[in-house]
Amino acid sequence: MTLSALHDVGRAIDVVADGTTLARYVYVPGDAQLESPRPYLHPVRTRGGDVVTAFRPHDHVWHKGIAWSLPVVGEHNFWGGPTYVHGQGYVQLENDGSMDHVALTALTVGSDRVDVAHALAWHTQAGSHVVDEQRALGFLVPAGRDDAWVLTFDTTMTNVSSVDLTIGSPTTRGRENAGYGGLFWRGPRSFTGGTLLAPDFRGGEEIRGTRGPWMGFVGQHDETGGASTVVMVDAGDNPGHPPQWFARSELFGCLNPAPFFSTEVPFAPGDSLRFRYAVVVADGPSDPTSAARLAALGSEAMLVG
Repeated sequence: MTLSALHDVGRAIDVVADGTTLARYVYVPGDAQLESPRPYLHPVRTRGGDVVTAFRPHDHVWHKGIAWSLPVVGEHNFWGGPTYVHGQGYVQLENDGSMDHVALTALTVGSDRVDVAHALAWHTQAGSHVVDEQRALGFLVPAGRDDAWVLTFDTTMTNVSSVDLTIGSPTTRGRENAGYGGLFWRGPRSFTGGTLLAPDFRGGEEIRGTRGPWMGFVGQHDETGGASTVVMVDAGDNPGHPPQWFARSELFGCLNPAPFFSTEVPFAPGDSLRFRYAVVVADGPSDPTSAARLAALGSEAMLVG
């Protein structure tokens, strides 16, 4: 297996395994302010080359593949688009902030993994610097498997402003069962109607809002008719573990371990918060048993990282 990283300096990094680009990490996006510019991974592919992410879908143009996205940070929106205001619904406010790249701190290529790290500064729409972030991503190709690989994501955020930036969700602001926020994966359009998986569970959106250490999604691809599986794993030392999950399959496919789903997390001046995740991308369909094995791969990758 040959692994490499192609660096489009000042823009993005492509991770390539045996000629297949597994993921493109765009760390300096060119998005409109309305979409809360922030780094994202797209396209993300299986080892077999099938794309498992969507970019700027027409229904939510601020959805960007896999991205760290937070709709409620104090009064600021680092998710993109309108903000939920109780009693008014979604209102487009002048509060769409950005997560801005400052410096690349690591880019290493090993025999079975690529590691990327960088520093970011978060700015409000008005331009105030409110959060510093240290972020590290790992792209691991497990030995002995040609059907799966693992993305690890590690973020430490520090409130560098002079005000409280309590982190929440539309649910903490009054919208029932809409607790999204955190590491968010949006699947391709053909994944609509796919299957959600969790420990001892196979089904649909009835699982949204429940707690668990991992959750998976099986979707089908246009053209080939084949299937792929995406499994997201929450680290055991994350605040609020195991998290509630925001997941959809009916209108579109998505997964999001949501640490701020129904309970706000304080984020006072000077405070730091750390969260770690693994995302396992696999060729073929899964059931709860095989998805649990993929989740174990993700947990192992976080230990190595």
